[in-house]
This record gives sequence, structure tokens and C-alpha cells, in this order.
Amino acid sequence: MRAATQVFEGGFADTVLNSQEIFRALMDAMANPGRVISVSDLALAPAPLSPAIASIAATLLDHDAVVWCDKPVKASQDAIGWLKFHTGVELTNDPSQADFALVSDIENMPSFDSFAKGTSEYPDRSTTIILQVTGFDGSQELTLEGPGIKDNAVFAPNELPRMFIEQWAANRGVFPRGIDLIFAGNGALAALPRTTRISKKEV
Repeated sequence: MRAATQVFEGGFADTVLNSQEIFRALMDAMANPGRVISVSDLALAPAPLSPAIASIAATLLDHDAVVWCDKPVKASQDAIGWLKFHTGVELTNDPSQADFALVSDIENMPSFDSFAKGTSEYPDRSTTIILQVTGFDGSQELTLEGPGIKDNAVFAPNELPRMFIEQWAANRGVFPRGIDLIFAGNGALAALPRTTRISKKEV
């Protein structure tokens, strides 16, 4: 009974105000790549979805959105039920058809090439990948440059996709097409839009 109840609980207490708070944080993060923005745990979803990724999902996803979820999320009937109940999303098994992707297991996620990159005419028809991380004090520090960054910035999420630097360089190579990334940490979020140049921080 409790497991079934989890599907219906944990949404925003105030849909308008809570979604506005998370949306402002997301816009701040997109405008300032690599900046870690603190957010409240406004939504609580069943595992493996963290409060941060649940709050982002409740803000960005709706019945018009096509969403791809990775295996750990898809394997949780409660998590999928929560997403459908609170956002009304349409799910897809094909990442190339997704408007958004929810990734809880970054190490085993598909390559960036698997996701939609948009077209020359409609570059916005690409996938925004939402990555669930444990924090932003990882050992691999990245140097960021580009729009929204004065000189450069250091960004160090605790988890990164495999061959991240190489994959991101290829992603930037198809600009203005390309994916965008949102990182959902514990009580915080950050973003890397496709315009950002990334390299390993020099020691």
C-alpha cells in the first residue's frame, strides 16, 4: 500500500510558486554555465529519483514532452508512475526521439550521439539531458569558457559521462545543433549549454 501511495505523493506543495523557483534556478544556471545554484527539495519522488531531479522534472516536463529514462528509472514502477502522475509525460524507448532524458546511472548512460541534436532549421529540437549527481566537488575539475562566463570557470561534478571531454567536443562541433546538460545534485543544480567550451583543468 505504501509503495502505491508514493506514486501520488511528493509533488509540489504549491505548483505555481515551487515551479517558478526551480525554473528561475534553471535559467540562472543556463545563463551562467557551471555555476552551482542551491535549490530546495520541493518534490520527493520514489527512488532512484533524487529530490533535485524530481523538482526539475516537475518543472520542465508536461504532457507535450517526450522523455527517455535510463534503466534504473525505467525499472522502478513507482518512479515511472510518479513521473506520469505528476507531469503527464510521454515516455520513449528511443533516446533520439526524446525532448528530455533522465539519467540516474551516468557511468552506463548512452553516448551523446544517441540523443537528438536538433536540425539546422530547428536546433532547439534537441535533447536536454538531466544528469543525477551526488555533488559538485569531484576530483576531475573542468575549465569552462564561453558565453555567460567571465574569462573561465571551474566545474567539478562528482560524476561525468565516459569520455566526457571528447564527447562534448563532438557535441560542440555540430553547433548550433547539440544537446544541453542539466546536473541535479543534492540540494543544488548546474547546467552546461552547448555553447560552453570545456577542457581539463591544468594542474
